[in-house]
Amino acid sequence: MDDSVPILLIATSDPASRRILGDELRRRYGADYEVVACADHAHGRAVLEGLRRWNRQVALILGCYGPADRGGLDFLRRAYGFHPAAKRAVVVTWGDFASAPTVFRAIAQGYAELLIIRPERPRDEEFHGAITDALDDWHLAQGVGFEAVRLIGEVGDERTHTLRDSLSRNHIPVGFHPVGSETADRTLESLGLRDPALPVLVLEFTASPVVLENPSDVEIAEAMGVTRPPPADKVFDVVVVGAGPSGLATAVYASSEGLSTMVVEGEAVGGQAGTSSLIRNYPGFSRGVSGAHLAYRSFHQAWTLGTDFLFLRRVEGLRADGALYAVSISDGNVVRCRTVVVATGVDYRRLGIPQLEDLVGRGVFYGATVSEAPSMAGKHVCVVGGGNSAGQAVLHLAKYAKKVTLLVRGATLSVSMSEYLISQLEATRNVGIRYNTSIVGARDQDGFLAAIRVAASGADATQGEEIEAGGLFVLIGSVPRTSWLPDTVERDPAGFLRTGARRDVREAGSARPDKPPLALETSMRGIFAIGDVRAGSIKRVATAVGDGATVVSMLHTYLAENPLPAPPPAPGDEAAAPEEVPRDVRFT
Repeated sequence: MDDSVPILLIATSDPASRRILGDELRRRYGADYEVVACADHAHGRAVLEGLRRWNRQVALILGCYGPADRGGLDFLRRAYGFHPAAKRAVVVTWGDFASAPTVFRAIAQGYAELLIIRPERPRDEEFHGAITDALDDWHLAQGVGFEAVRLIGEVGDERTHTLRDSLSRNHIPVGFHPVGSETADRTLESLGLRDPALPVLVLEFTASPVVLENPSDVEIAEAMGVTRPPPADKVFDVVVVGAGPSGLATAVYASSEGLSTMVVEGEAVGGQAGTSSLIRNYPGFSRGVSGAHLAYRSFHQAWTLGTDFLFLRRVEGLRADGALYAVSISDGNVVRCRTVVVATGVDYRRLGIPQLEDLVGRGVFYGATVSEAPSMAGKHVCVVGGGNSAGQAVLHLAKYAKKVTLLVRGATLSVSMSEYLISQLEATRNVGIRYNTSIVGARDQDGFLAAIRVAASGADATQGEEIEAGGLFVLIGSVPRTSWLPDTVERDPAGFLRTGARRDVREAGSARPDKPPLALETSMRGIFAIGDVRAGSIKRVATAVGDGATVVSMLHTYLAENPLPAPPPAPGDEAAAPEEVPRDVRFT
């Protein structure tokens, strides 16, 4: 087949499994993938090594484990070294429960990424659903597909990097072409652009391509035409600020229960969770789910239920407008609503080292591991952080980078990271962990990051050592996004929003200071805070979603207790008002 066609590889010493898997994969995927079935594990390793030499892409590697094949797990572990970006799945037979502990332990240690039950009947859709999900995640990570949007810019330009990351996270197929490349030159020439203001966005999906030179977020949103500001006289029951897991959950439940809902998002759906390459501990997804897919499915669910969205626009202010609230948007519009749910989440804390801040987008990144990981191929990469986001970033980057080093300021990961992630980090061969380590400086080469300088946490920076680093990904701390809120909204010393019993309800200006606060309500009546931005929240996707579901019941309570005043009758309508019906009159 064409060398550009990805490979699906099966290696097992069990003839029955090899025949069944080969037949199923060729029948369903043979037109788009090359299916290779190897007679044993040594043959499989030899084929994988040859495919690596020939620069062939391997999308999925299947190994088996059971009474007829006890070498599949070790084969999958070794396969990582040949094609780390490939998805690896262990196939088991239904009813082989005795093998379950061994298989689960191997998956926890990173030998494979998912468990699949071997088909035992024609049209086994559960099997093919697992295969399709794995291939979908692989394609998303590769950034392959048609180009709905073509992006042309400088490789190290921070604005170009931001646009590329934002478009990818919003599930907009984007193709990036560096200035000077053959495709970029040909595109600019065909558009008659000789010296354009970079970056250039070309919307290929419109009737005639729309060309934007160094566009603002608002210009991009208007050109896309997916979401538009509501009419000036529209009043929403609730405006949700932020489209992370908590904000999207609020939108799903509020819209499904009949509340008119608007979500405003300045970057991309999913928040920080949307940048996670694989979330393994979210209930209901036994094979794990990428943050991007989880976010997109939630967004699509809310959209189909009637939620209005404003993307690539930021909320810049909030004020009372009589019985309503007025939310000021970065495009100059004002959205009026009865309640507001703050689900803005947090930003990663900046390192504050001038040498590194000058290299953002040119080797230094805050988050953004999914979109930038392929560009780290063959490099030594460092990740700073000790939470789950950092652990997931390391495992994803390790599929592309030559080596990944996790820099942890503390002495352990056990208090901040899930055990399954720690086990996988320790089992991944090209991953190293350095504890009690802080970054104190950096060195660039030709304007791009070349090395970082580290020292023992709390030690003199002059005592540090230099580490080669072609990429640095920073995922530390939490800075709540609350600067747009008025000062009357109470915050804790770290800036997180106090809610319910965590705040004093008798503050000046409270509409009903005698009424106990609702659990997720802030110091402003009708303004609620959920997810990571809320003081005392647990920083997990599931709890953020739980907040989003819970707050909707409180919205109903508040809206019922604070009905909108009846509009005054229009001039001339007084005479037409119906007479009051006596209480003893009954209609039949």
